[in-house]
Amino acid sequence: MHHLQCILQAQRCLGWGPLASVSWLLLRTCRAHSSFSGTSCPRPEGQQENGVQKDFSSRLATGPTFQHFLRSASVPQEKLSSLDVVDPPPYLTVDELLGRQRKVYLETYGCQMNVNDTEIVWSILQKNGYLRTNNLQEADVILLVTCSIREKAEQTIWSRLHQLKALKKKRLRSRVPLKIGILGCMAERLKEEILHREKMVDILAGPDAYRDLPRLLAFAESGQQAANVLLSLDETYADVMPVQTSPSATSAFVSIMRGCDNMCSYCIVPFTRGRERSRPVASILEEVRKLSEQVLQLIHERDNICKQIHLPAQSGSSRVLEAMRRGYSREAYVELIHHIRESIPGVSLSSDFIAGFCGETEEDHLQTVSLLQEVQYNMGFLFAYSMRQKTRAYHRLKDDVLEEVKLRRLEELITVFREEATKANKISMGCTQLVLVEGLSKRSATDLCGRNDGNLKVIFPDVEMEDVTNSGLRVRAQPGDYVLVKITSTSSQTLRGHVLCRTTLKDSAAYCSPE
Repeated sequence: MHHLQCILQAQRCLGWGPLASVSWLLLRTCRAHSSFSGTSCPRPEGQQENGVQKDFSSRLATGPTFQHFLRSASVPQEKLSSLDVVDPPPYLTVDELLGRQRKVYLETYGCQMNVNDTEIVWSILQKNGYLRTNNLQEADVILLVTCSIREKAEQTIWSRLHQLKALKKKRLRSRVPLKIGILGCMAERLKEEILHREKMVDILAGPDAYRDLPRLLAFAESGQQAANVLLSLDETYADVMPVQTSPSATSAFVSIMRGCDNMCSYCIVPFTRGRERSRPVASILEEVRKLSEQVLQLIHERDNICKQIHLPAQSGSSRVLEAMRRGYSREAYVELIHHIRESIPGVSLSSDFIAGFCGETEEDHLQTVSLLQEVQYNMGFLFAYSMRQKTRAYHRLKDDVLEEVKLRRLEELITVFREEATKANKISMGCTQLVLVEGLSKRSATDLCGRNDGNLKVIFPDVEMEDVTNSGLRVRAQPGDYVLVKITSTSSQTLRGHVLCRTTLKDSAAYCSPE
């Protein structure tokens, strides 16, 4: 009997029902395991002989396990990404799959998932030679990433298609024919209706078919409509790094899963985005790492972002960090510190430390001391451990470090921190720094207080000064003003200096000396 018939009959006999995912996995497994032969397919209950039943049971017992299915489930996605590159469809050449500098205009409707989908789409098209444009009039391809969560969302797309229809008709014959595509949930839900109702739509691509966009666009070049709305059991675009579509964006979305299994009675999402599946953790971490790299680069490049990062260590002992469940070792923490300092020269670092955590030995304490000496933090927040009810430590660990030992270790940490911070802050001596004025100093009514680019406190006299934007004008600094201060003394906590002038963020670069 054919493998697929065997599987379907086995489903009926065993009462599994139409579980497509199980069928797919079993079908893959049948091809690899000869024990699932045509003769082993069970007959309906009551028609089986005892020998056949035993034979089938023994084959099940010696067949593939659930873990085999889990391993098999991850294979198609890996193959898909490689096939996209090296095996174009037989009716298309590699050159025909390339964008050839055609310009793509993307419009996004709906939820945050659609924002992330747009970034995935652009990543795929960008690698295939397409260019991005924000000018609708110069676009060669217009793609709408759509939403079907409510009727109003779909009506918005129908109205937009009516507007684009007029744009397509006005297209000059001397230009490349304009192609219009509907992507996402509405393409998945309405399918034929869109193609039949709006003949001007050239391509349809469901949420799991974005890898196929180069092929769909190449096929549409022949004047035919092209569609792929197949849902996938494993597609997560894990190997596709999203490309932010807005250079001025102030936030980014990291998708950790696709689809939904909840089947709420009012919701269309399981039918438009398919079954729930999670991205591999490694791909999520890689995307977050790249976003973090972008943040470090921005801090380095932008004068209006403070060059200071707070990186809580809590302890310098890997053993204590494990007991704290911090998720990193001392070595990993130090490596991150080095990377940050390479990315942002002159960065100011601050941290948190706990003295006397459960089970902390004297050796663990000395490792924390050595971390303070190695890193040389500019600011620190250090405390003796005090157990809190309801925490994991309260239920699982013993607060076994004596109170006097905690306090002694805390004092030693504070002393070392101040010594190292004094060394670190001495680098600023004699430098001219840009300071954002906060207000009067808490310790002197004749001094003002502000923060420099490293978020360090700077104290300077409240006196009249020159305003560089108004030559000859003498002013007194107000909260929110930028002033230039020449540093004349330093300590572990603050910098002191005399004020030179009031300035602006833009004008200050020519005056400030490097730290």
